[in-house]
Amino acid sequence: MNYLKKANNMERQEILDGLLEVLRTVRTIDPARLEGVTEDTDFLTDLSTPSTELINIAAKVEHKFDIEFEDDDIDHMGSKVKDIIDLILMVKARGENS
Repeated sequence: MNYLKKANNMERQEILDGLLEVLRTVRTIDPARLEGVTEDTDFLTDLSTPSTELINIAAKVEHKFDIEFEDDDIDHMGSKVKDIIDLILMVKARGENS
């Protein structure tokens, strides 16, 4: 996955910061749990996010980062923050190559 190698730590941190902005708007996530979120944070276990809420988060991420996920992207999305960061990078790279 070449797009992951191209992303430097600063870009990943910028995406994480944007993702945190999105997560602060999700009513089912306790804002106190967002303190200290890292790429290894799991939405389901660490943030107690209902699995059904991940679709809503994905839609908000699309809007925030001006990208569009394909159905397969969502189907293969993991439950960790790094999985969504990787997915955002993949979709951005796909857009740059088309």
